[in-house]
Amino acid sequence: MSIAYSELFCQSNFSFLVGASHPQELVRRAAELGYKALALTDECSLAGVVRAHQEALERGVHLIVGTYLRLVEGPELILLAANRNGYGNIAELITRGRRAAGKGQYRLSLDDLNEGLAGCLAIWLPGDSPESWQGRWLARRFESRLWIGLSFHRGADDEAALVRARILSEHIQAPLVACGHVLMHDSGRRPVMDVLAAIRHG
Repeated sequence: MSIAYSELFCQSNFSFLVGASHPQELVRRAAELGYKALALTDECSLAGVVRAHQEALERGVHLIVGTYLRLVEGPELILLAANRNGYGNIAELITRGRRAAGKGQYRLSLDDLNEGLAGCLAIWLPGDSPESWQGRWLARRFESRLWIGLSFHRGADDEAALVRARILSEHIQAPLVACGHVLMHDSGRRPVMDVLAAIRHG
């Protein structure tokens, strides 16, 4: 049974030391939950897309190709390909970012998004202390293709964060959208995710 929900922020084990599940496991779980679609958004990478695509075809889940980026100036973004042109632009952007940094790293700035990345939808993840100038800058570049992403995991400040997000949404004229920030397909992977986090933080 399909439900009116699509996960737009999902990282697999192709996000090094972050995701604890394989792309195909995430797609399989989305199908079991009846999701209409799943966006695979590994950090500055499209490496898991082929495996996810194959599983999505078998399971009847609409796969959205995307990526998650942390820009030099601070903004965190999810970029989603709306069409083939958008996919090509994301791939080109990832290549540029990887070439600008050492092995296993990437470097991208707001300047790399100055043209607005045709064929792509953008979700800005403003975090706890959003800088409204970043939102205004992104809103101008992406026009009607920008959303503000919210990920709530039962924190003590969730209600206040929602109020701030609504004010920000009105200020920059960008709608809000729910993003689960999925890192594993099953709670049994929590020990793996904890080990990855411990290694990542040294």
